Amino acid sequence: MESELKDLNSKQLKSTASSDDGGSAKDDRPLLKPDAADNIQELEKKFAPYVRNDVYGTMGRGELPLAEKFLIGIAMVTLLPIRVVLAMTVLVIYYLICRVCTLFSAPNRGEDEQEDYAHMGGWRRSVVVVTGRFLSRVMLFVLGFYWITETFRILDVQEKSENEAKNQSKDEDEAKDQDEESGRPGAIISNHVSYLDILYHMSSSFPSFVAKRSVAKLPLVGLISKCLGCVYVQRESKSSDFKGVSGVVTERVREAHRDKSAPMMMLFPEGTTTNGDYLLPFKTGAFLARAPVLPVILRYPYQRFSPAWDSISGARHVFFLLCQFVNHIEVTSLPVYHPSQQEKDDPKLYAENVRRLMASERNLILSDIGLAEKRIYHAALNEAESSQLYRLSQSAVGYGISTSTSDEELVKICKLNRHEH
Repeated sequence: MESELKDLNSKQLKSTASSDDGGSAKDDRPLLKPDAADNIQELEKKFAPYVRNDVYGTMGRGELPLAEKFLIGIAMVTLLPIRVVLAMTVLVIYYLICRVCTLFSAPNRGEDEQEDYAHMGGWRRSVVVVTGRFLSRVMLFVLGFYWITETFRILDVQEKSENEAKNQSKDEDEAKDQDEESGRPGAIISNHVSYLDILYHMSSSFPSFVAKRSVAKLPLVGLISKCLGCVYVQRESKSSDFKGVSGVVTERVREAHRDKSAPMMMLFPEGTTTNGDYLLPFKTGAFLARAPVLPVILRYPYQRFSPAWDSISGARHVFFLLCQFVNHIEVTSLPVYHPSQQEKDDPKLYAENVRRLMASERNLILSDIGLAEKRIYHAALNEAESSQLYRLSQSAVGYGISTSTSDEELVKICKLNRHEH
């Protein structure tokens, strides 16, 4: 998401600079309509799952009250440096543990350049898992999540079983009983609010994730992701690679369901993050294996800054998160969901039923938009911001101020002009 925001900003600022270099030449740069600012509220209604509702406002660039600025100032000289050092220390320690445990051990190589160390056995795997769960919880503590409220919900599934019994034959009932006897889900299904979701699930069950292929090449994190057993995917690819990745995920889910020693798969079927109040349509990849799943719902209660990663850049999000004295997370784990034969035959029905169950348990709002609409919303926000800065720069030229003036200085100029008039 951060890369999308940066690309959009860079393109718009380049066009602004070219118009300034042209001196008195006619400006052909397309501007938003005069009522573009008023349309922001309309956009927020349409793209509600991605709207920030905290003190920091849209894109984390809202006007902060004086008290909030004071708290951030204190945190910058106290909490921020301490947390950065501690977080890096935890990351390096776990990387070194993973490096030692994978020495003289070849990764498990699969199709489509997939490789992982999650299938290691013996003491190596035990050390990686135990230390990974512990250090993930330590990392959350460093980030201000001192307490995690976990609720394990027990649902009345008797009625569901009775309805299935009426509609299924004896053979289908026997197959269902065999699945329930194993008791082990093939995947954990969770709503996606922030990159912090990954840290929680690592501390809770240490599952495998689906990640961008570029993650495998990142310093420190790359090796850790391989020890987690991540399945790598190239999101922008339109080739048959998607089919290959889908097959790998399905096989891994089936393997986790059959074999207790196999790493569990952790999947975010929404495909992107929201502000935590909504639940987007589920993709069916997690449900193609026809195996039971474990639904988990994450919420991040807040008073000042929302840990949700919705319409804010990564760097800005990390900065504000580290400056919060206390952060909160609430987790609701539902019972393992065993699909009916009808749901096994129809992955879309299976996915939708799990989605509605999760939404009803934590009063989440069901939305019918997805990643494409999120990108449209981000583009609109960036265009509005770029248009505002462009108008400010033109006003600055009228006052004899250089167009190279920083964005912050231009905003100050705008405020001064308002006071003068």
